Amino acid sequence: MGRKITIGTRGSDLALWQANFIKTALTEQEHTVELQIIKTQGDQITNLSLDKLEGKGFFTKELEQALLNHEVDLAVHSFKDLPTESTRGLSIAAITERESASELLIINKKKTDIKQNLSLKTGATIGTSSNRRKSQLLAFRPDLNIKDLRGNIPTRIQKLAKGQYDAILIAQAGIKRLGIDLSDFEVIEISPNMIIPAPAQGALALQIRENDIELSEILKPLNHNNSAETVEIERKVLNLFGGGCHTPIGCYCIKQSGKYKVWTSKSAEYTEFPDRIYIESKSKKTIAEKIIKAYENLSSKKLPKSVFISRELSNNSYLKQVLNKHQIAFQDYSLIKTFPAINKLDAYILDKIDWIFFSSKNGIEFFFALNPTLSNQVKFGTMGKGSAETLRKYGHQADFIGDHIDPKYVAEQLSYLLDGKSVLFPRAKDSLKNVQNNLPKTIKVIDLPIYETILNKNIRLSDAEILIFTSPSNAEAYFMQNLLEDYQRVIAIGRSTSKKLADLGIKQHLLPATPDEIGIAELFLSISQ
Repeated sequence: MGRKITIGTRGSDLALWQANFIKTALTEQEHTVELQIIKTQGDQITNLSLDKLEGKGFFTKELEQALLNHEVDLAVHSFKDLPTESTRGLSIAAITERESASELLIINKKKTDIKQNLSLKTGATIGTSSNRRKSQLLAFRPDLNIKDLRGNIPTRIQKLAKGQYDAILIAQAGIKRLGIDLSDFEVIEISPNMIIPAPAQGALALQIRENDIELSEILKPLNHNNSAETVEIERKVLNLFGGGCHTPIGCYCIKQSGKYKVWTSKSAEYTEFPDRIYIESKSKKTIAEKIIKAYENLSSKKLPKSVFISRELSNNSYLKQVLNKHQIAFQDYSLIKTFPAINKLDAYILDKIDWIFFSSKNGIEFFFALNPTLSNQVKFGTMGKGSAETLRKYGHQADFIGDHIDPKYVAEQLSYLLDGKSVLFPRAKDSLKNVQNNLPKTIKVIDLPIYETILNKNIRLSDAEILIFTSPSNAEAYFMQNLLEDYQRVIAIGRSTSKKLADLGIKQHLLPATPDEIGIAELFLSISQ
């Protein structure tokens, strides 16, 4: 025979969806379930930023008190709202499978500019009250005007529709759970390793009295072990930073191939350019402590003092901003020259393709220099966010971004999208073709060597502590003539460059989590002297 269970919940649309989601699961176990709506302090306070509310109990204290008073048996929380320190007498009995931790940028269609990062016009007004979001948005687009935004999800979207904002940034989980129609807007999903979410964003925590053994057993089937493990790490990082402090902090963890991979973003104020750290470990026991230690090294200026990168950095380069912030000297120049390999595109081929995949910025620039005539139906893929941003300059948005250093992993992701399709790969003549060679035969690959590289002679030796190589050709050009000094460390962007370094005898080198400047910056900031 089932048990009668009273669920305590806030009264917002999203909170009620979450409570009813749990109610349905328990009802299917033949329990009798009812909801009790409880108004929290956070529902009444509308003049504080979300950072001052999330993780400090503003949305949870009254629910917890109702549990302690035996007014309800179970409280359903957005886990990011709970303080990292447990309330005496209460415990988390289950964490449900996490919904997407990504952010959604919802844009008024009249305010889009596809040629710019995030598809936003210069000086666009963005609505968000989260200092964490503000900090990371301004790191990518310092020209944006950030305006506070509070209210439940439908209210925020209504404010956007009325023209009070050009765009709003909001958690994807809430939109998906409520099934809100966003067809009137331009919508961009921002991955959680680009704008790093609040710790435990997208996860639900089921809280009970710790002595309610019966209910604890009832809730066990609702616990999702992988989600519980990863959000536990995120919340531990937050706890070690001061548990729900007002500092803009983002933390996101995934478990992949037996490793815990954690991205963290932190700044003193939202107006300060954030520091991002990436750490991976096979053990979860000390990974949070490693992250804190990496930030302590930043504070005590234990970073390398000089960097060389085999590519010129633009004025708005993410990596350049990181290096300038920490007063790190850098040299940025290419070790190769590039030339077009063809002077005309075959119109017949262009008529037959469904997708175009670019593995480098050079491939994009040489391709569009030929003034291709493309169908509006053609879709685009890129290897990394850097190439995706280059593609924007030519008025196209990437429909797929291979946001991973391993081309085999990217090919696997692509195979789900491209089955039965024709894909054009504009590339360098000496390219290793790592992505296309790993695609299944159900995908028609059209190979197009579009440019070639020539190694510069008389490469000058760099005395920088960190050497960053952006392509196999650049690595080859450098190490054909120069030796690695004992004090120098090497970073490779992507597996192809890594393989070339290994072939050249540089076995000890580092790989960023993603093949772009953000990935390099994250890795660089985790290296201490």
